[in-house]
Amino acid sequence: MQYFVQQLINGLTLGSIYGLIAIGYTMVYGIIGMINFAHGDIFMIGAFTALIVFLILGALFYSVPVVIALLVMMIVAMLLTSLYNWTIEKVAYRPLRGSFRLAPLITAIGMSIALSNFVQVTQGPRNKPIPPMVSKVYNIEGISVSLKQIIIVVVTALLLALFWYLVNKTSLGRAQRACEQDRKMAALLGIDVDRTISITFVMGAALAAVAGTLFLMYYGVIAFSDGFTPGVKAFTAAVLGGIGSLPGAVLGGLMIGFIESMWSAYFSIDYKDVAAFSILAIVLIFLPSGILGRPEVEKV
Repeated sequence: MQYFVQQLINGLTLGSIYGLIAIGYTMVYGIIGMINFAHGDIFMIGAFTALIVFLILGALFYSVPVVIALLVMMIVAMLLTSLYNWTIEKVAYRPLRGSFRLAPLITAIGMSIALSNFVQVTQGPRNKPIPPMVSKVYNIEGISVSLKQIIIVVVTALLLALFWYLVNKTSLGRAQRACEQDRKMAALLGIDVDRTISITFVMGAALAAVAGTLFLMYYGVIAFSDGFTPGVKAFTAAVLGGIGSLPGAVLGGLMIGFIESMWSAYFSIDYKDVAAFSILAIVLIFLPSGILGRPEVEKV
C-alpha cells in the first residue's frame, strides 16, 4: 500500500507539469481551432531560460535563497517565452488564419523544428545539468515526499486557480469565451479578436514557462530535444481530457502522469509511453470528444 501511495504522489507531480503544458494547447485550439505544435518547444525554451537565469544568479551572488531564485527564474522565463509565442502568433500563424486548415498545422510543425534547432545551435546538443536546488525529503510512515514535489503541486494549484478566475470572472475571459463561440460575431460586438488571440498565446506560453522551470527543478537536467516528448504527452493529455476544455486539460495531464507512474512501477518502464497512448485510443473510441469535451456542433 505504501508503494502504491508513493506512485500516486509521483504521478500527481508529473501530471501537474503535463497539465500546465496542456492548457496552452487547449486554449489555442478552443479559440482558433489550431494545434500549436511549437508549444512543447516553448516549454523547453522556458526551461533553458530558467537554467541561464540560475547560472547568472549563481555567478553574481554568493548565496541566493531558493524561493527568490525560483521566483526570478519563473518570471524571466515567463516574460521571454511570452515574447516568443507572441512573435510566433503574429508572424507565422496570423497570416494563415483564414487559409485552409492544413497550412497552420504545417507552419506549427515548422516552427517547432526551427525553435528546437535554434536552441541546439545556441546551447549545444548535450544535456545541461544544474546542482540540486531543493533536496529536502519528508518521510511520512514510509512514504517519501520531497519538497520539490510539494512545490510543483502547490504552484500548479495556485496557477490553475488564478487562471480559472481570469477566464471565468474577468472581461478578458469573457472575450476569450466569446471568440471561442464565434469569432466573427465577437468582432461585430466590438471585441478585438487579434488582441484576444495574442493574449491567449501569451498566457499559454507563461504557463509552459512555469512548467519548464518546475521540470528543470525536478529533474535537474534539460536538453534541446526535451520539448518534443513532454509536448506530445501534454497534447495527448489535452485530447484525453477533451480538447478545448480547461478542466479536461488538467484532468488529462493527471491521468497521463498516473498511468506513467503506475505502469513504470508495476510493469516495464520501457512501455510506459505505449500504455499512455493506448489509454488515449481506448477513451477516444468510446468518447470521441474526450472525457470532458463537448461534441462539436456544426453551425448552419
